[in-house]
Amino acid sequence: MPMRGLFITATDTGAGKTYVTAGIARLWRREGRSFRVCKPVATGADNDWSEDTRLLAEAAGDPDLHAITPYTFAVPAAPPVAARLAGVSLRLEDLVAAVRRRAAEGHTILVEGVGGLLCPLTEGETVADLAVELALPLIVVARRSLGTLNHTLLTIETAQRRGLCLAGVVVTATTPVTGVAEETVIEELQRRLDVPLLVALPHRSNVDSGDMAELQAVNWWGLTQ
Repeated sequence: MPMRGLFITATDTGAGKTYVTAGIARLWRREGRSFRVCKPVATGADNDWSEDTRLLAEAAGDPDLHAITPYTFAVPAAPPVAARLAGVSLRLEDLVAAVRRRAAEGHTILVEGVGGLLCPLTEGETVADLAVELALPLIVVARRSLGTLNHTLLTIETAQRRGLCLAGVVVTATTPVTGVAEETVIEELQRRLDVPLLVALPHRSNVDSGDMAELQAVNWWGLTQ
């Protein structure tokens, strides 16, 4: 059955998609929405759970870490590599099933991928294949840096070629904005994108998803329709 929700991906690892996902979860929680979060696989976990999973759980007010991330690996590598080293074989159908379980009983689902859109997910599939199977509107998180234009446009082109529904792009400043390329990237993206640039998040020395006031300007719930 079709699900309602959003799939958060990125142009690269470390672009800020966990903070964006957690920020949206906090907003929905304050608004009293019926939703669940899910990051079906995470690597680089410390003491059984990744920091990403803990942030999502706290933002959503959901203590069930295993349901949020059923496949967790200690090695900080691409999922099939980390799984192989742990003696496990990841299957796309199992990851899809994990997300669907979270969306059971009519819950809107907020899914966070791992790495970028073409990050290897199983031995033969990528995050994009998971996004296709789930058929949720896609949010692309792009890190504001030298190379943002190329990385973002490549990601958008890949998503469109696979028939994914693109809800829009979020730009994050994970480091202070310096230089002409970073200062002008928002304007350049707006000129070149054929999907909405939803919001540009400024750099913060201490990032707290709960304080991302800029996220409130976007009707995230409406994007799930």
